[in-house]
Amino acid sequence: MQRRFDQLDDAWPAGLARRLGAMVYDAFLVAAIWISLTVLHVAFVRHVLGLGPEEVGAGEPQRLVLQLLLLVGAFVFFAFSWMRGGMTLGMQAWRLRVQTLDGRSITLLQSLVRYLVAWVSLAALGLGYLWVLFDSERRSWPDIASGTRVVVLPKEKR
Repeated sequence: MQRRFDQLDDAWPAGLARRLGAMVYDAFLVAAIWISLTVLHVAFVRHVLGLGPEEVGAGEPQRLVLQLLLLVGAFVFFAFSWMRGGMTLGMQAWRLRVQTLDGRSITLLQSLVRYLVAWVSLAALGLGYLWVLFDSERRSWPDIASGTRVVVLPKEKR
């Protein structure tokens, strides 16, 4: 169920520097998730399937399964964070939130589109994120494709 966010009038479109800062933070979290999933995959292959150390990672099926596991693991992290509160841990540190155009939390489909287009944006040498510099509303390719936007939240008053 989508929830309506507050602070809609106080938020403004996020620029490139904040987005990149949050991406660096989140990259460390994704790396930790990938390390954990790889350890689980190797343990499964060794202890459940009973393959020897020299057979771990040998063959196309094992490699493809691990790659798919890593991609799905990263997607689950991002989708859960975006759908729950509109932000990952890196986005929290940089006071960013992803939301629909009318200020609600994003859906699973929007999360999937954002995730897939983010990979395309990175594969295009970051052009999808550099697009923020040229778009009048500071939208990246993932924002445009998923019908969402990333905003900066005001500092909390003490």
